[in-house]
Amino acid sequence: MTQDQRAMLYGLGAVALWSTVATAFKVALAWMSPLELMWWAALVSWLLMGIIVLKQGNMGVALRRGWRTALWAGVMNPVAYYLVLFAAYDRLPGQEAMALNYTWALAMAFLAVPILGHRLTRLDVAAGLVAYSGVWVIATRGEVFNVAFENPLGVVFALASTLLWALYWLLNAKDSRQPLVGQWQNFSVGLPVLTVLLLLGPGFQWHGWAALGAGVYVGLFEMGIAFVLWQMAVQSVSRTAKVSNLIFLSPPVSLLLLFLIVGEPMRLSTLVGLVLILCGLAIQQLPQARHASTA
Repeated sequence: MTQDQRAMLYGLGAVALWSTVATAFKVALAWMSPLELMWWAALVSWLLMGIIVLKQGNMGVALRRGWRTALWAGVMNPVAYYLVLFAAYDRLPGQEAMALNYTWALAMAFLAVPILGHRLTRLDVAAGLVAYSGVWVIATRGEVFNVAFENPLGVVFALASTLLWALYWLLNAKDSRQPLVGQWQNFSVGLPVLTVLLLLGPGFQWHGWAALGAGVYVGLFEMGIAFVLWQMAVQSVSRTAKVSNLIFLSPPVSLLLLFLIVGEPMRLSTLVGLVLILCGLAIQQLPQARHASTA
């Protein structure tokens, strides 16, 4: 097996796990609040990454430096981003929250203009128009000339999560920490914050083993193993575009799982909106694909 083939397997593994998380979110949120789910998931992910960092011999580095960055990065991710994302899933059908969240790559392209001084191309603008027309179709549930959204707060939370995720990665553009070390440090900061919020809010409540299992699944796979697999794929592949396009496989699988497990009927408006969002993302990839083909 070549290095690129191995990288593709890692990437497919990460995408397969990410395809299940919309369903896992909806199942878990049927038992517990977004804050409770976030606490359990963050705890599991923090333990998993800590074990990996320790086995890799990087714990000494993790304990000595990088904490100044972790202080603000940990508040953004996991705390702010996932709480807002889970709030969106708590208010919207999983298919709608999942589709809206896929616009984060476009949000990052637009936010890079004021933050990093990047320039928008005509393709960026076209991609934004196509993708956000899909957002409008989903938000209005197909009634595109009706501005009375079914759940406006849920839509706001879903779009806010894309802004937070995009901002997080843009502000981390110059982060010199090793990815896994940085992620563990971020969760080391975020977990105490979540604990305080939980104690001030609903407190610790027992919802049964099924609820605990759902929280462990989210922490283990959405925040933990999938992240590690994706990092391994990106670091070992010869050209990033080879694995980055795998993410387009996730939405249709997510919709199918939501239908089969959660029982959500597939809305035509979600399918149309998701196609528009994915077309927008594909348009955004055109300059990268052209550059890669001539390299």
